[in-house]
Amino acid sequence: MSIPTGRDNYCYRHPDRQSFVLCQRCGRTICAECQTPAPVGVICPECMREQRASAPRVKPRSVSRVTSIMRADSGQPAVTYVIIALTLLVFVLQFVPGLDVTNRLLFAGVYGMPEFGHFEPWRMLTVALVHSTSFFLHVALNMYTLWIFGRMMEPMIGRWRFLTLYLVTTFGSSVGVMLLDNPLQPVVGASGAIFGLMGAVLVIVRHLGGNMTGLLVLVVINLVIGFIPGTNIAWQAHVGGLVTGALIGLIYATTRRRSQQSLQKLGVAGIVALLVVLAAVAGFIYH
Repeated sequence: MSIPTGRDNYCYRHPDRQSFVLCQRCGRTICAECQTPAPVGVICPECMREQRASAPRVKPRSVSRVTSIMRADSGQPAVTYVIIALTLLVFVLQFVPGLDVTNRLLFAGVYGMPEFGHFEPWRMLTVALVHSTSFFLHVALNMYTLWIFGRMMEPMIGRWRFLTLYLVTTFGSSVGVMLLDNPLQPVVGASGAIFGLMGAVLVIVRHLGGNMTGLLVLVVINLVIGFIPGTNIAWQAHVGGLVTGALIGLIYATTRRRSQQSLQKLGVAGIVALLVVLAAVAGFIYH
């Protein structure tokens, strides 16, 4: 049996190499070095370049993953993850000598009362970023609880509403400290904001007809623990956050229609205004 030795039986890129394998796309002869496996047969280098050029571009997994999480319609609790990451970063920075992060971000009633000469109102929000450095479970339990409720609530109410809820309940917990605690007693932690999330969940789910008995029992137990002598827990922040969260939850639950969005914003703004008034009252009481 003779093998044909015509010109077509040599690789078009290497004329000195005989081959009997054809590119599945263009039909030209290609040697073993020029062959790229395809779903069926092999293809030549030029066809491979054309195929890659016409293929849809795919972002690296890490980049596309982050992009999908940050999209408003992705359903991922991005705000929750950012808050947790920022809080843990601050917790690490609290151990860095010389930064004095804890003392710069903690809150005490005097920082919300200009009458005392130490007016630093931003601490009413930054307090949620710092935790006790002598008790690691403080930040661990708070972030775990935030992760649980954030994954449930953020996709339910939307990112901006969730962020607003977290910030306003943090503010409300600080107002609770101003009204009910010694103005010279410093506090740290995100517990007040997390109690605010609990209060909002209770009201929203109950308004929608859900059974929240289990959560209600959990909230009551955690609230009562704060009143036990020797626990060193700022129950005043818990009460302030819980009440604030419940009020915002009520507003969210009763203004769900698109036509009620302006009313919803006014309601939340009204709660913020009320908290400002209560903070002023606290300053007047202790002055």
